[in-house]
Amino acid sequence: MQVTADDRLAEALAEGAALGARLFDALAERSADPPGVTRVAYGEGECAAFAVMAEAAVALGGEAAFDAAGNQFLTFPGVDRGRTLYVGSHLDSVPHGGNFDGAAGVILGLAAAAVLERLGVVPAHDLCVLCLRAEESCWFPHSYIGSKTALGVLPPDVLDTVTRSDTGRSLADHMRDLGFDPEAVRRGATRIDRARAVAYLEPHIEQGPVLVAEGRPLGLVTGIRGSFRFREAAFHGAYAHSGATPRTLRRDAVVAAAELVTAMQGLWERMERDGHDLAVTFGIIGTDPARHSFSAVAGEARLCIDVRSRSEATLEEVRRRLVEIGLDIATRRDVRLDLGALSGSTPAAMAPALLGRLRAAAATVGVDPIEMASGAGHDAATFAQAGIPSGMLFIRNRNGSHNPDEHMEMADFDRALAVLVALLRQPKEQWD
Repeated sequence: MQVTADDRLAEALAEGAALGARLFDALAERSADPPGVTRVAYGEGECAAFAVMAEAAVALGGEAAFDAAGNQFLTFPGVDRGRTLYVGSHLDSVPHGGNFDGAAGVILGLAAAAVLERLGVVPAHDLCVLCLRAEESCWFPHSYIGSKTALGVLPPDVLDTVTRSDTGRSLADHMRDLGFDPEAVRRGATRIDRARAVAYLEPHIEQGPVLVAEGRPLGLVTGIRGSFRFREAAFHGAYAHSGATPRTLRRDAVVAAAELVTAMQGLWERMERDGHDLAVTFGIIGTDPARHSFSAVAGEARLCIDVRSRSEATLEEVRRRLVEIGLDIATRRDVRLDLGALSGSTPAAMAPALLGRLRAAAATVGVDPIEMASGAGHDAATFAQAGIPSGMLFIRNRNGSHNPDEHMEMADFDRALAVLVALLRQPKEQWD
């Protein structure tokens, strides 16, 4: 029986998908932390994940190298070795998180490289599968550390002032522990020549419910929300006896915090009705367990504030209103508001030309993705802001993300693999 080109492609895709499944299993085994996985940034789990990916890449004929910050570049030579197409994501995870967040993008890149190798296809340009460090800001409270160091744009002070949540030690210290070079990072050292970068593509599980609700396996991302965050905000009032202190004489920090949450929810609803893209979250709120009591007015309430939007103007307006509302509440309730340090990220638009090529690749393999914005932040935003054409391919994922129940069907991974391979097989002239 004659073997057709379609047969060979189907066999190669099946082998690539099988490699992907094995790599997910290896990651889960190497970073298991029941009920999920934990891959601490610059820690044991993340390093184990990097080793798994490097071993797979070298077995496929790839070249493995680190930059000064410890980001890993797994390069497969192309026809034009002077330019590089980057595909990748991060390999750290939140504590007790899911196995697919971040890792799906790296594994998809390696699976695509395996398909091309099986078909005997040399990509038009060097294909670099990029493994990025420290994307999850639960470890180091700064956005996109891996992509910023990879591009040489990390603010130098972050190396010394940002500390890891579980150790209290600086980012620079953790880089040194693993044999990397924070002083080179401080100088802006980078392995990426922006002028020679064809594009950066970040496949990623969708971390919200849209694809599941729409019954679609894949999504093409049009833009990534920016954010501002106050991670250590607090209202300070006065502790007092719950029975002996009248309502009018209380300096109740919890009531002030509750009023701020309610007021910001109302602002969100009004702005959303007016057409603004916005998400407002108070993800952590609580009192001091060493001092709070069943029978005491709370003298302190701590809260984390996370605001996201595709519009920088909207972010600025909400930040201004947050300060106004918070100070008004503090004055009326005779408490003090301390917002703490401000952090965040800038919104980023994905490259229309790359979006078009992804759309064409999906059509080639009979997949009909939806176009959507990303509510979560991703390293692709850093690449886009650095002037590198960037895109994202979302893969359907059930049960949300940043939890052990995160679930991507391998059938959807296989569809994403077919799209990526079709993209990588597009003629060089379409990229240049």
